[in-house]
Amino acid sequence: MKLLFASDSFKGTLSSDQIIKLLNESAQRVFPGCETVGVPVADGGEGTVDAVIAVTKGDYRKVKVHGPLMEETEASYGVFHGDSAIIEMAAASGLPMVPTEKRNPLNTTTYGTGELIKDALDNGYRKLSIAIGGSATNDGGMGAMSALGVRFLDAQGNVLTGVGSDLEKVADIDMSGLHPAVAEAEITVMCDVTNPLTGPDGATYTFGKQKGGTPEILDRLEAGMKNYAAVMRAKGMDVENKEGAGAAGGLGAALCGFLKANLKSGIETVLDLIDFDGLLEGTDLVVTGEGRIDWQSAFGKVPSGIGMRCKAKGVPAVAIVGGMGTGAEKIYEFGVESIVPTINGAMDLEEALERAEELYANAADRTFRMIRVGMQMK
Repeated sequence: MKLLFASDSFKGTLSSDQIIKLLNESAQRVFPGCETVGVPVADGGEGTVDAVIAVTKGDYRKVKVHGPLMEETEASYGVFHGDSAIIEMAAASGLPMVPTEKRNPLNTTTYGTGELIKDALDNGYRKLSIAIGGSATNDGGMGAMSALGVRFLDAQGNVLTGVGSDLEKVADIDMSGLHPAVAEAEITVMCDVTNPLTGPDGATYTFGKQKGGTPEILDRLEAGMKNYAAVMRAKGMDVENKEGAGAAGGLGAALCGFLKANLKSGIETVLDLIDFDGLLEGTDLVVTGEGRIDWQSAFGKVPSGIGMRCKAKGVPAVAIVGGMGTGAEKIYEFGVESIVPTINGAMDLEEALERAEELYANAADRTFRMIRVGMQMK
């Protein structure tokens, strides 16, 4: 019997690696001598670089970059297979990097994310995967593109720095200095949102408030974003209404327009990078999961991504989860055959978090014992 363990982390309590260890111990108790394989996975959010580097046995590169407020900081990204790099924009332009009292999307920039991309290109990496969740920015990606050699000019020909407040000032774009290696690069953007660049469902009005935007600031940014989109369109980049263009405060639009990147589901990208389909060969059962499963889990989350790959290969999958929310059963349509919650009695959230490891081990035992019963049925 071969069992494959591929669960997302339970945020704040259990890492993917800890979950793999608990599943392995439980499996050996119930099925002594069984073959187990464990791979950490993520959906393009927190932990994505670590998951890919762990499975591919890659390395990390540390780079001095500029944070969301142009402060000097250090960020890292992953490299593997000799020609590939994986970057999380949150490492250089993430919301937690900005103190709450300083959060204002008029003042933040993706410049540091551009510096990470530039470092990867400078060092010969030509297959880039970029996770763009968790941003502090609403600059349309101007900062990142500035770091890669694009010049954004105002009506007087002055070069803009690339913060949110510059969107309304853009009058022209000079792409002559764009990093030459971009033409040779294959860039994939991990993106699971479909928001366009502008409009009521666009970057500004959907995500701007959580980044510190007041109604007045958001109105100003939206007007600026429309101006920016018009200038991009005049340069042959019509991305304003493209699905995903509004991701990460418009960075999605810049990556697609300037770098000709392809948008792809985060979990699908991760599963391809770690050759998950290859791991499924000869596998009898997959155990996946996440901290809380609900109706949203069917859309771009780890359980649905894993479940669909399993379904295509005819491999049964079950999910062990911290909790179940409304519509959790929808995951059954996506290749996950059963859901096993770790909670085994009445308790508050604090107790559940404190006992996370014990509760997970118990749930794993229950899962494997039930599977053993199923194997004995005639």
